[in-house]
Amino acid sequence: MSTTVEYGLRLLAGAAGIWLVITTVSGAIRSFVLPRNESVRLNAFVFSGVRALFDFSARRANTYARRDRILAHYAPVALVALPIGWLALVGVGYSAIYWALGVEDFTKSYELSGSSLLTLGTTSESGLAVNVFSYSEATIGLLLLTLLISYLPTIYQAFSRREIVVAQVELRAGTPATAAGLLAWLGHDGDFENDDAQWLAWEQWLVEIDESHTSLPVLAFFRSPQSGRSWVSTAGLILDTANLLFSALDVPRSRQVELTFKAGVLALNRVHRFFDHTAETEPAEIRTPLEKAAATPGRSDFAAAWRTLAEAGLPLRASEEAAWQHYHDRRRRYAPALDFLNALLMTPPLEK
Repeated sequence: MSTTVEYGLRLLAGAAGIWLVITTVSGAIRSFVLPRNESVRLNAFVFSGVRALFDFSARRANTYARRDRILAHYAPVALVALPIGWLALVGVGYSAIYWALGVEDFTKSYELSGSSLLTLGTTSESGLAVNVFSYSEATIGLLLLTLLISYLPTIYQAFSRREIVVAQVELRAGTPATAAGLLAWLGHDGDFENDDAQWLAWEQWLVEIDESHTSLPVLAFFRSPQSGRSWVSTAGLILDTANLLFSALDVPRSRQVELTFKAGVLALNRVHRFFDHTAETEPAEIRTPLEKAAATPGRSDFAAAWRTLAEAGLPLRASEEAAWQHYHDRRRRYAPALDFLNALLMTPPLEK
């Protein structure tokens, strides 16, 4: 190889290495520091690769409980794999930079990069420029690991706040948890105008879901401690309860319930759009046909809810069929998002 060609290759490798390092560090910063719902392609590549392995295993499980146990490990494993991917790309990028700066060959460059990145200090190279880049690589390596470690408490605090509401709604909605059961609990005293504090708490929870699950998308994949719970199911249950209140009951409509319903519709649709369009995430349907069918309430489910409300002594509207039409039409505002997230996150089947 002529000297001119080698010089050109080294220069090209150095430029590519700088671009790779800058892109990786930028992706890490946008992942955890930038408070915006941006999709980082590098992160999506890591998450999708890890998810493919878990989906492969989950498809071979013959019960929901086994699939749930497998997928419960997905988010933590993907989160740990993320800095490994960052460090690997930074190491390759700096290897190219060292080779461009005159290190003997690419193998030697890779050894120097690994030693600097992991702050081992086992390999050294003379030259001011090489040493400057070596120290910068060691700094970036520590920075990337610190970013993830420092944001783990933030992720788990948001997870804990989310799951508290999930558990509270389950306690109030009966066994099995249903919108009719939750509505009957709210109207136990026959007065639906004194529940604004409860609906306000749910509104705040839904707004936080909107913010946290798009700015920290891995949070959406952290499954509830109990296999029968899911934040998606809870959000759907709250919206179905408000929808049932609007459609089936002949009672005054609270402005707070309307705000909570609007907040829930916006939250589910924004999370849906983030994963479907921004992150370009294609859900792998691993639910059974029965589980998939049970996720969408039909006319018979509405009839069962109507009977539950009648048995609870709540004031129903004159026509059940007209109430069903209103309920069905309003549910179209959030049903596509709910169906998408149910498939993406493999939510637990609804008990009937």
